Amino acid sequence: MSLAEERLQILKMLEEGQISADDAAKLLSALEAGAQKEGRQVTGTPAGPAPKWLRIRVSDGQSGKPKVSVNVPMGLVNVALKMGAKFVPEVGGLDMNEINEMIRSGSQGRIIDIQDEEGGERIEIFVE
Repeated sequence: MSLAEERLQILKMLEEGQISADDAAKLLSALEAGAQKEGRQVTGTPAGPAPKWLRIRVSDGQSGKPKVSVNVPMGLVNVALKMGAKFVPEVGGLDMNEINEMIRSGSQGRIIDIQDEEGGERIEIFVE
């Protein structure tokens, strides 16, 4: 199994709620450390282009209607995450440092999908 497939498998387990965000971050870190020892490529996916956008979507949990849609160029992600961390509380133990680590690890596609039952919102973060 390729490194990219292993990453996707971990992120799919996170998306399906089989593991926590903290566990996913630890697994991704361990995966990278093992890949470096084996001399495998760690960042990015060899066949695809580098991601250009971090997309954040907040929608109504019941109707699916979009409430917020933010697209951040990858070059500004570190700055945006630091600014966003000041305004967004931790959600279910997930913090901005974990999101930043997922992005830096070369993850692509949907990296976060959270259903906020109390607020009735769904939060999704994509790297594309």
